Amino acid sequence: MADLARNETIKARSDFLRGTLAEELDVQAFGGLGEDDGQLIKFHGVYVQDDRDLRPERAKRKLDLAYMFMARLRVPGGVLTPRQYLAMDRLATERGNATVRLTTRQTIQFHGVIKSNVREAMRAMDAALLDTIAACGDVNRNVMAAANPYLSRAHGEAVEAARQLSAHFLPRTGAWREIFIGDERVLGGEPEAEPIYGPTYLPRKFKMTVAVPPSNDVDVFAHDLSFIAIVEGETIVGYNVVAGGGMGASHGEPATYPRVGDVIGYCAAADLIPVAEAVVTVQRDYGDRTNRKHARLKYTIDTHGLDWFKREVNARLATPLAPARAFEFTGNGDALGWLTDHEGLHHLTLFIENGRIADVGAWRLKSALVAINSMPDFIDRGAIIMTANQNIIIARASDADRAAIERILAEHGVVQHVSVLREGAMACVALPTCGLALAESERYLPHLITAIDALLTENHLSDQRITVRMTGCPNGCARPYIAEIGLVGRNPGRYNLLLGGAADGSRLNTIYRENADEAEIIAALSPLFTQFAKDRLPGEGFGDYTRRAGIV
Repeated sequence: MADLARNETIKARSDFLRGTLAEELDVQAFGGLGEDDGQLIKFHGVYVQDDRDLRPERAKRKLDLAYMFMARLRVPGGVLTPRQYLAMDRLATERGNATVRLTTRQTIQFHGVIKSNVREAMRAMDAALLDTIAACGDVNRNVMAAANPYLSRAHGEAVEAARQLSAHFLPRTGAWREIFIGDERVLGGEPEAEPIYGPTYLPRKFKMTVAVPPSNDVDVFAHDLSFIAIVEGETIVGYNVVAGGGMGASHGEPATYPRVGDVIGYCAAADLIPVAEAVVTVQRDYGDRTNRKHARLKYTIDTHGLDWFKREVNARLATPLAPARAFEFTGNGDALGWLTDHEGLHHLTLFIENGRIADVGAWRLKSALVAINSMPDFIDRGAIIMTANQNIIIARASDADRAAIERILAEHGVVQHVSVLREGAMACVALPTCGLALAESERYLPHLITAIDALLTENHLSDQRITVRMTGCPNGCARPYIAEIGLVGRNPGRYNLLLGGAADGSRLNTIYRENADEAEIIAALSPLFTQFAKDRLPGEGFGDYTRRAGIV
């Protein structure tokens, strides 16, 4: 039998994720962490990073890396109260880099947190009844759900399902509170245990989502385990179960690849947790613990076969999965702008380019959101909902609130009208903070979108909704492999260009050009848009067209 991956030993020896983190965080002479604790802190929602823009100069001066930490909230369903949002804004200003970053998993990342601020940042979260537990690491991570729980009863039930899943699969260790908050460890009594995960947790990260058709805003096929709500009347009666999706890959290693999940059956709503536990424990027991690049559920399924996987899951259930029920998705983007619910309350889905909330020149988005969440009535009645497309929903506004929100946005220079191409674009953080990035993403995609928009305008295609996703490396955090146009960083300034994903996120795309720079990307897309404008069928999207026309 092959030797276990090194991380397996780190987990086994960690005393349920404690390691020496408490001691290392007290050492201020070194701005980072040792290698083992750098792995363990991920289970607590934190990554050790450094400012890569500063690496060359610091290397010349023989200085350590400019270490800092990224902390990621656990917010199942993405819903915050206005007071929680304000507390997180203050945290970003006082302990981070004064920006709030919305992720592609419906939560917030704080960047630029230096070592001496890590515990204070966690205590600010705890005071707001929030935490970072299991937002990273080899565990079930933040559970996503259909964006707006106030849209219908079924949407509310979907968010509640996400909360139940998150709570059920939280690690039981008290390490987070001991290390960061200062709670005392309880000694004596029953020994500590992880009843679902065991002492070595999962072989690799695990991601769950809950969707309410016809919107696939959470990209159900891109994750380890997803639940597609089957709604009768206004209630979720059950879920189609999707397993085996995953976006990660490595350049030049064909044994690693993105995969869309398979619909493996249907369960009643009451069986949500048992089904999820059956899938998770199959992965716990059979996932590859010798090779972390082969450790996701998608590889477990492909190694043993889908039929085997279904049998193994059903063997762990009192009620086996039934045949899947009919459903339809019409897209995976957000509907921007205002809508009004049956109570007469208003909800604004506000575009946030690549999820970065900041004050930049005349565009003072960060200050605008503080002003909105501080409104006297809204602070008690409203909600802030983060979407899986890196946008924000300002929810439950009264008529007076709506007028005030529009005025505040205008006063802060926040323009709500952007091109439909820009509306559907997403990017990962990449440089300068992500240690895995091979190329720019968040900082570069806005510029490239402007160039692609110009091509669409030339071809009278400005009204076409085309999903564009960019990542700085092949790990796929912005889910580029299911986009109609995907861009995956290969080298500085160069990307693999992928085409042919489905508009509803249900199909992988295909590499069209490798290692292309901006000029080559534009040169590749220009004739394709001309051809698309001329030959497309009524209602046909760009991704579907590239497949039908044999382009990919």
